[in-house]
Amino acid sequence: MSDVKPVLHHFYVDGKEFETAKDHLTGLEIKNIAGVPGNYQLFQEETGDLPDKAISDGETVSVVRKEHFFAVPPATFG
Repeated sequence: MSDVKPVLHHFYVDGKEFETAKDHLTGLEIKNIAGVPGNYQLFQEETGDLPDKAISDGETVSVVRKEHFFAVPPATFG
């Protein structure tokens, strides 16, 4: 029997902290953990002047470096 605890990685969505034992998550997993509606678009915040990166539901991203994400509701026109 081992008392080894998994390493938890912290990440942020819309300024709220979440944690996971996984090194990588899909966009859909991030939204599910954070309670983000499925029709919202997820973005990964980039450093400096780099544009933020849109993350699709099936795209896998690393969360080992306290990554920051934000969710945007679908656009409404009219």
